[in-house]
Amino acid sequence: MGKIAWGITGAGHFLKESLALIETLDNVDLFISRAGMEVLRMYSLKSPAGAVYDKSASTAACRQFASGMYDVFVIAPATSNSVAKFVHGISDSMITTLFAQSGKSRVPIIVLPSDTEEMVDTMGATKPLKIHPRPIDLENVERLKKFPGVKVALTPEDLAAALKKI
Repeated sequence: MGKIAWGITGAGHFLKESLALIETLDNVDLFISRAGMEVLRMYSLKSPAGAVYDKSASTAACRQFASGMYDVFVIAPATSNSVAKFVHGISDSMITTLFAQSGKSRVPIIVLPSDTEEMVDTMGATKPLKIHPRPIDLENVERLKKFPGVKVALTPEDLAAALKKI
């Protein structure tokens, strides 16, 4: 497997599973959004060493995507907000800008949305939760599935299987 760029947004659902998967992989550069950092702290989790944090309006890492440095860009977990921005072409944060740049540079993208079904059982920071994604969130996941060069993984197991094919 080649070099992986991995983006973490502010989703708690699938966060622990995503971090566990990252630990099993070599050649991963981690990009963490501001909300991602907040959620890591909320869950008392530490980000892996060497992560790039969203601290500015522009994203210097874009040139790495355009230069062919990465074989895949993974966004896991991805919030419904991030998925909506991907679908509507909004690039106003590090993760959404890297998503756009990956598409423009023909870097394959794999997204693990946090909202994939009508009811989600998840572990909150302190207790189990039942989350009911809005219809628009589920529609956006369906729209994202139609994007060229984008694979939507519905579970961490789907994500792991997709990565094995890279």
